[in-house]
Amino acid sequence: MEVTRGWTHRSFPIGDASRVGEVRRHVVALASDMGWGDEDMGRSALVATELATNLVRHARDAEIWIAERPPLHDIEIICVDRGPGIEDIATAMQDGVSTGSGSPGTGLGAISRVADDFFVVSEATGTVSLARLREGRRAPSALSLRMGAVCLAVAPETISGDAWAVRSGAGLAEVLVADGLGHGPLAGEAARAAVDVFASQNWNGNGNGGADAAMPLEEFVAQAHAALRGTRGAALLAVRFGAQTVHSCGAGNISGRLFNGVASLSLSSQHGTAGVQISRPRVADCSSLDHGVLVLHSDGVSARWKHEDYAGLLGRDPGLLAACLLWHNTRSRDDATVVVLKAEEAQ
Repeated sequence: MEVTRGWTHRSFPIGDASRVGEVRRHVVALASDMGWGDEDMGRSALVATELATNLVRHARDAEIWIAERPPLHDIEIICVDRGPGIEDIATAMQDGVSTGSGSPGTGLGAISRVADDFFVVSEATGTVSLARLREGRRAPSALSLRMGAVCLAVAPETISGDAWAVRSGAGLAEVLVADGLGHGPLAGEAARAAVDVFASQNWNGNGNGGADAAMPLEEFVAQAHAALRGTRGAALLAVRFGAQTVHSCGAGNISGRLFNGVASLSLSSQHGTAGVQISRPRVADCSSLDHGVLVLHSDGVSARWKHEDYAGLLGRDPGLLAACLLWHNTRSRDDATVVVLKAEEAQ
């Protein structure tokens, strides 16, 4: 089973036109660092500029979140705002419909043509959009179609105290979210230490990728607790997500939920902080849900969200769901991470 180590998004508050150039330069620098050619860097610059310009002209309390996603070979640009919303998305996506005079393209239609992926959800209280660019317009990876995540450092920090990782293959997935105590570089060091244990070779046992080969979750938590001694410590939750059952084990206030638009199951964790003090790790088991979506998030996101409010996004891109959950429920005073994983469909 292959391990995908999580990325962090950089947040750009969009308050005036000066931020448009900053966003464009950042995206182009990421594309250059990935070795992309002139055509792909040009597409990246156009999408970044158009998205940022739209927010400056039309949105309130807007931000852009940008991440290079090396395991998935793409750049992700997420735009969020607090209104006034797009009254008719279908019309706004048509060619010839511009977001305003002087913009470099023709509004959302230009973005949808130039980007490799583009998704939008909007209501009067705000809009969330997600664009991705890949070198050579390659197809998305299989994991990208199932998994989405947003990880943000609390301002003014540039390093998140959260970390996450996903392991997927052979009809089974394992997800970890860790939240280092406090925030900043030392918190991030603790969270990444938990990811290091998760990604260790011992985790896969004999390496055949089957559930019987994987390290028991309680053993992982015990090993993470030992590895985090000497750090600030971290809250963490590890989940093994299969077609029939879901197993979870952790310590601290990482939230987990499985839902499918009809039912919702909360995944339990124990009190304590890995690396500081935990009780004997125990695994909680529950039956999986048909067409279930797994959500894990740190306490920078309120756990009081209602699954019914997001049922309409279950069939959409998982990254869009992750972005909506974080933006609608952020506490705005701590690092925040949301990881969304869709159940693997039977072949």
